[in-house]
Amino acid sequence: MIVEVKVPSPGESITEVQIARWLKADGDYVEKDEEIAEIDSDKATLTIAAEQSGTIKILSPEGETIPVGTVVASIDTEGAATAPQAKPAASETAPAKASAPEKAPAPEKAPAKEKKEETDSKSYASGVPSPAAAKIIAESGIKSSDVKGTGKDGRITKGDAMDAASAPKLTADKTADPLSRNMRREKMSMLRKKVSQRLVAVKNETAMLTTFNEVDMSAIMDIRKLHKDKFKEKHGVGLGFMSFFTKAVCVALQDFPAVNGSIEGEEMIFHDYCDIGIAVSAPKGLMVPVIRNAESLSLAEIESAVVALATKARDGKLSLDEMTGGTFTITNGGVFGSMLSTPIINPPQSAILGMHNIVERPMAVNGKVEIRPIMYVALSYDHRIIDGRESVGFLVKVKQLLEDPIKMLYGGADPVKQLLKI
Repeated sequence: MIVEVKVPSPGESITEVQIARWLKADGDYVEKDEEIAEIDSDKATLTIAAEQSGTIKILSPEGETIPVGTVVASIDTEGAATAPQAKPAASETAPAKASAPEKAPAPEKAPAKEKKEETDSKSYASGVPSPAAAKIIAESGIKSSDVKGTGKDGRITKGDAMDAASAPKLTADKTADPLSRNMRREKMSMLRKKVSQRLVAVKNETAMLTTFNEVDMSAIMDIRKLHKDKFKEKHGVGLGFMSFFTKAVCVALQDFPAVNGSIEGEEMIFHDYCDIGIAVSAPKGLMVPVIRNAESLSLAEIESAVVALATKARDGKLSLDEMTGGTFTITNGGVFGSMLSTPIINPPQSAILGMHNIVERPMAVNGKVEIRPIMYVALSYDHRIIDGRESVGFLVKVKQLLEDPIKMLYGGADPVKQLLKI
């Protein structure tokens, strides 16, 4: 029986997808529920699983953009019935061969083995990566032709791909030909196209402004230095800067609800919860997974959520639910060395906070010059819903909370005044 493999619907608003990569080759035997392909939508990367066991026939090539519901492959379930019989058949003839005095069967078996090797060589010829190696090559941005295969018949193994990905990117080609003017073209993925469209739309459809401030990171760095080992020992996750910024943002959003709002038509929507998006640079492009109800989480819970979502993003395993519904976004360009930037709002949100690198700078402290670890922060916001007073006030609040983290425990209030009830 022939079973059709159709592209499932990733979401209500998605009408077409792109075949990112086939995990099986044409003619391969697949098991039921085994992943056979990866598809890119304009929001996430999803996988297609085999509905039945059998031999697969691929109908749509990699890179093709197709409507949801299109038949991209077929599975011949008869292959499932015949494949397991191959070994018993061979074992049944083995005793006969052993008892037969004639040497005729021996030459017949050798060509069969050669035929099998010939099939394997055809499936994975010289320079063709295995499925695991193909994934590493795609994520690393290297070319299959640049990887030397050490497997059977020159096949590129997972180890070959990992070695090539970790090798320093030397400009050997430029040394050989310093005047080279090569260029290459790549088709934009569905995700990249959607991101580009959204970014242009934000610039055209919002009244976006950016305000800046600087944060003395001494207090947070001292806390991390004193407690990071015990924190990791107890919670099983490192104590990073993102949890402090997320917590500070959640406290500040309670005081400035417009920064946590959005515009829908002619209405303004305000949220009494904080679903914080964390921008992650993934192999297939920028992704923004969301931490739900971050205001109710501890620093350890935020760190665990950040690690889990970032890992999923880099592996292309994020679900649509994990990428939608954020109310505010944080992006950290500092990990790449950025000193200052004007981040673009993540629609339909109305604001985004940009973190940057930490640099020791001379600061005036109590009339004296001291060297302090300083980070510049930027808040881009939609002026249609957020006024200057709110945007600047929000950023100042975040600065105060980061420079005196104890205030985060008291909702931003002075802990002494809270204790004295004044």
